Amino acid sequence: MDVSLCTKADFDQIRSAIVAFWGSDRTLYLHHPMLIYEFGSTAFVIRDGDIVAAYLFGFFSQTEDLAYAHLVAVREGYKRQGLGRQLYRHFIGVAKEKGYGVLKAITTTDNPASIRFHTGVIGMQMKGEDMGAGIPVVQDYSGPGMHRVVFTKAL
Repeated sequence: MDVSLCTKADFDQIRSAIVAFWGSDRTLYLHHPMLIYEFGSTAFVIRDGDIVAAYLFGFFSQTEDLAYAHLVAVREGYKRQGLGRQLYRHFIGVAKEKGYGVLKAITTTDNPASIRFHTGVIGMQMKGEDMGAGIPVVQDYSGPGMHRVVFTKAL
């Protein structure tokens, strides 16, 4: 299975099957169509036939030297096959080709699978300060009281 650009049909499939990717619809609001209309050159999918097996929606900062991975998910039944890593490798390759030097991603403090994936598989470092739970966070990153785990990696 190869990485390709996300189409509108892929995007619609992802939104309609959001629970198969995330276990709930908690991230549906983050899946805005601008990710394919305005940032489509950094919206990637891996398909198994007509089924979107995994996706990564990212974009490049306008003000900093960084490539931001906004959403990455693998559909249930396709997990633990290296698809997330494959998408990240592709995104990093595109970012390096465009001259970007830093990769960035964020997650919530209650998402240990994402933290393990980003630190262990992708090799990213966590920024911020430990607030007592053993996980560095950037306080108020997403608004008052909305702390986030912020990952970066030099490319």
